[in-house]
Amino acid sequence: MTKIRVIGAGLAGSEAAWRIANSGIEVELWEMRPEKMTEAHHTGYFAELICSNSLKADHLGNAAGLLKAEMRELNSLILTAADEHTVPAGRALAVDRDRYAEEVTERLIAHPRITIRNEEACADGKLSEYLLSDHITIIASGPLTSAPLAQVIRKLLGAEYLYFFDAAAPIISYDSLNLDIVYRASRYEEKEDGDYLNCPMSKEEYENFWHELVEADRAPVEDFEKGKFFEGCLPIEEIASRGIKTLAFGPLKPVGLPDPRTGRNPYAVVQLRQDNLEGSLYNLVGFQTRLKWGEQQRVFSMIPGLKEAEFVRYGVMHRNTFINSPKLLQPTLQLKSHPQILFAGQITGVEGYVESAAMGIIAGINAVRLARREKPLIFPSETAHGALTHYISSAVQKSFQPMNINFGILPPLKEKIKDKQLKKQKVSERGLESLHKFMVLNDLLNISN
Repeated sequence: MTKIRVIGAGLAGSEAAWRIANSGIEVELWEMRPEKMTEAHHTGYFAELICSNSLKADHLGNAAGLLKAEMRELNSLILTAADEHTVPAGRALAVDRDRYAEEVTERLIAHPRITIRNEEACADGKLSEYLLSDHITIIASGPLTSAPLAQVIRKLLGAEYLYFFDAAAPIISYDSLNLDIVYRASRYEEKEDGDYLNCPMSKEEYENFWHELVEADRAPVEDFEKGKFFEGCLPIEEIASRGIKTLAFGPLKPVGLPDPRTGRNPYAVVQLRQDNLEGSLYNLVGFQTRLKWGEQQRVFSMIPGLKEAEFVRYGVMHRNTFINSPKLLQPTLQLKSHPQILFAGQITGVEGYVESAAMGIIAGINAVRLARREKPLIFPSETAHGALTHYISSAVQKSFQPMNINFGILPPLKEKIKDKQLKKQKVSERGLESLHKFMVLNDLLNISN
């Protein structure tokens, strides 16, 4: 069998390479970092987490939890590493981002059937010819695809890219917090020590903060690029600009987080989530931003408990690039015009860490089947994996936007259930049952880590 090339060692590319190699096929994994860095990455680790260290909810009452459960059934490399390097985050899965990424990197480098190429895939100018040959290739270059590679892909697709801007939250030092003000609690959870740190705000403190936030200087954005934010990951100042109460009813909502000093819910609460295993670093939950760095220091230090906060990393904004998948891709993630080429990860129009990794699993499975001259698989729509591939391959082309996994893109249950949480649980149980039958039918149970 010919060697399969995977371009990009982010979450999707790492999953795809791992899947292919464990199926007995040689993989050539291309990753330009650390030789050439992006504007948002900080390390040369594979599968680095950029925006947040949280992989979102990890229970079957949430669609993200269903997706994780399915990925574990499919022996996900990303979740194996994440589960080994967790940090407290309530009912969510959050990780020590460096240890997790190091684990993924070490496993891929050590694999006997994976050859690592630390260079840009189009550096020699021959990638276009390679892609048009019969070689099986997975493009998982991610939302930060380099400009030269983007030009190659644009030429290949014959279509314009769509794009939006994404933003990352600041990270601060735990030792710099005022713990006389900041308190530990998880929303609604009845236990003495919650997994989040909370900064309570009075109405006056909140309104002063809001006014400074909406007036703060922002990093310049070209006119034609303004407003192209993904609704699921808006900059905090963009949310604030929609009204003075928007934050208090959104990421700063105080419900379920009573201040132990008063016994009552504050007017608003800024939450901090642990970012590394030692608990020395915390990120500001929901505070993705494109404020200038000096403004971040000034405005965010107004938050009660953060007056002397040490910012070890400021929030940044970066361009996320994705293709018009409904026009270009089959639900197998194969390119319609060139079926030997598959796309995976955020570049396909899925949004989120686990969603990207899940697309890598599917691309890896189908690349193996192509190499064995077998028919590529379409995952059942009842599964979270199948719902995502159905969405990105069948959404309205003219208004296509990135999508997180959610119960809204899964088919409804046949029976009527009034209880919302029970309904979600039943949808998840149906998804896992459908996946198991699919795996048995297609001999997917024997691929080990």
